[in-house]
Amino acid sequence: MGAMFFACGIIAIAFVLFISLYLIVSGLPAIWEIGIVDFLFGTKWASTAAEPKFGILPFILTSIYGTCGAILIGVPIGFMTSVYLAKIASPKMASIVRPAVDLLAGIPSVVYGLIGMMVLVPAVREAFNLPDGASLFCAIIVLAIMILPSIISVSETALKAVPHEYEEASLALGATQIETIFKVSAPAASSGIAAAVVLGIGRAIGEAMAIMMVAGNVANMPSLFSSVRFLTTAVASEMAYASGLQRQALYSIALVLFVFIMIINVALNTLLKKKED
Repeated sequence: MGAMFFACGIIAIAFVLFISLYLIVSGLPAIWEIGIVDFLFGTKWASTAAEPKFGILPFILTSIYGTCGAILIGVPIGFMTSVYLAKIASPKMASIVRPAVDLLAGIPSVVYGLIGMMVLVPAVREAFNLPDGASLFCAIIVLAIMILPSIISVSETALKAVPHEYEEASLALGATQIETIFKVSAPAASSGIAAAVVLGIGRAIGEAMAIMMVAGNVANMPSLFSSVRFLTTAVASEMAYASGLQRQALYSIALVLFVFIMIINVALNTLLKKKED
């Protein structure tokens, strides 16, 4: 059994290495041909023009703004919901709320996009008197909703894993229940909560279908109420008909996206290790 578990671990690592090598081999040629500065910091994407341009700065900034906006909205709501389910809610109420959270996790992303396109986009257009409601703002709202299940489930599990002795000692010293939750339980579960945030960031930065339906999918520099295109939607929207340098540039976008996710994971793990030390 030990050998079997070891083999499964090696297979998982091999998959990551294979994906990494494939993206590097497929993506680097276009970056060298276009030029790393023109590719990463160019502000115009016109892959099918007579004189094509492959600047992905609008996609990078849009993905960063969209992910940060979704995290700013989704993390507080998700964390507070997990605190309620783990520490405050009665068993009857928790049995009602928890299945609803699980149902959110099971809804396909295309359904989120469809509801956003049919309900949220027209509402934003009317509320802000815009010519088109498909925008970065709608993408942020949809992403914030989509990352809630991951954050709630993982954070709740981490909070429940905190030894009861910690909380009992805090209460015995005169702390209130709320003080105990936020000054004892939450810090003790910080690694699990951070893992929930990482999962949320991964879901937000990697989503494509739902965002394509509510963000407008136009290669503009990011603005809250303008149509935009994310890194993921740039790949998804053009890969079916791309060829030559355009196809290689799309692989380069995927490589940039992969590097972003790796940087985020490493940064959060480093912060957690420093905090534990």
